[in-house]
Amino acid sequence: MQLDLLLDLFLDFLKTERGLSLNTLEAYARDLRDYLNALDARGLTEIDAIRPEDVEAHLVDLHAQGLAQRSMARHLAAIRGFHLFLLRERHARVDPTENVETPRVHRKLPVFLTLEEVDRLLAVPDPATDAGQRDRAILEVLYASGLRVSELCALTTQDVNLRDGFLIARGKGSKERVVPLGDLAIDALSAWIEGGRAAHAKADCSTAIFLGPRGTPLTRQAIWKIIRKCALAAGIAKPLSPHKLRHSFATHLLERGADLRAVQSMLGHADISTTQIYTHVDRTQVRRVYDKAHPRA
Repeated sequence: MQLDLLLDLFLDFLKTERGLSLNTLEAYARDLRDYLNALDARGLTEIDAIRPEDVEAHLVDLHAQGLAQRSMARHLAAIRGFHLFLLRERHARVDPTENVETPRVHRKLPVFLTLEEVDRLLAVPDPATDAGQRDRAILEVLYASGLRVSELCALTTQDVNLRDGFLIARGKGSKERVVPLGDLAIDALSAWIEGGRAAHAKADCSTAIFLGPRGTPLTRQAIWKIIRKCALAAGIAKPLSPHKLRHSFATHLLERGADLRAVQSMLGHADISTTQIYTHVDRTQVRRVYDKAHPRA
């Protein structure tokens, strides 16, 4: 079977069996098409003719193009998944990635806001206006729940229980998780839902919680712009994005003694090693406290 057809089979599997999001599917498809084009340039058109050296040569080419280690690791993860699927489905006899080493990725410590910066940011929106109500609710919910921006956009009125103080987030692979909300986030969300949102919602409107002036759901790009505008108004110099609020949520919880497993659950991380990056941030805070307070530091 041609490599292109095998790729289509794999992408169909990821979509139907794994339930990956459209953005993730597009990333897999892009990386694997680059890989198949590289194989074709070497005259490799049969799956069982691919050797570990061919996979490694592709990684060397990516490195020569200036691709970062993290991106190379992502490419290799896609290639591994592809070959493992073909082996399991008996479209291939061998897996050429079995002994190929993953490029070492040096994780950068996440950028997060201080408590003082969070207070300044959340104080920017004017709750006397509809837009201010909405923007305050967006910021409060992001900081209170650690949601990804895509999860925030997907929130509907059925996903939020304001009486009991929690929401249901739909993360990667359409996995659902329950995330608690604090009192300030509940108050801000209630004010928006009962006030500005009710004024803008149309009869045939989507059930999305966060709407624009025309009553249509806000996009990820629109939420990015709102956060950047509020950050500038708050005098926050560091680049700010929805994900930085997610970093701040996790970091501040761990700094105050939250259980790592609980934070993993709230963030929707499949692997606790992803959450552990925030313990390194916590250690830097511990070091600063030690250096400042210990008489012989």
